[in-house]
Amino acid sequence: MILAPSILAADFLHLADACAMVNDSEADWFHLDVMDGVFVPNISYGMFIIQQLRKAGKKFFDAHLMIVRPEKFTEAFREAGVDQLTVHLEACPNLHRNLQHIKSLGMKAGVAINPHSPVSLLQDIIRDVDVVNVMSVNPGFGAQSFIPYSLDKIRELKKLIVESGSPALIEVDGGVSLENAAVILGAGADVLVAGNAVFSSADPKETIRQFKKTRPAS
Repeated sequence: MILAPSILAADFLHLADACAMVNDSEADWFHLDVMDGVFVPNISYGMFIIQQLRKAGKKFFDAHLMIVRPEKFTEAFREAGVDQLTVHLEACPNLHRNLQHIKSLGMKAGVAINPHSPVSLLQDIIRDVDVVNVMSVNPGFGAQSFIPYSLDKIRELKKLIVESGSPALIEVDGGVSLENAAVILGAGADVLVAGNAVFSSADPKETIRQFKKTRPAS
């Protein structure tokens, strides 16, 4: 299981400390939520902050773009140091082209789907993605509750990936906690994004260790 703490939930007055904690922990990726206030009703941060984080962050940078017209900024995110760039299916009328552009720049390419979007919409591009981010909350804000029917979407997506021979990993983002991690992994998830569960805990590094000990529920 890959664990990706979401920097959005960190204390922005002490981002260097947050990066050092993730570097020294058992976490695998940094998860970076980029919001524009248009595609989602919130604004987070952009390339400049990621550039600064890249100076301190020593692990894989997984950027999740919750923005309109993401193709306008693909090169800028690569220059900022992103390793994997995920765009939203709902924001990309030319999704296949967007994914190919991301890969042409040397990044891994991901696609995210909102809670209302059916897995079937991924059928024609599933072989072209490295990760599918299943949003298990409505995107835009942290500390929301996990939407239960997301488990059915994860199972359906896993079936599609296996049957198509796709290399895609399944990433689950939203409401992930130590209490539901085993069930989410049991449904077929490969990557867990944990923000509030990590950074609001009394001991974030120990919480990460507990996440990494989690085994899929049968």
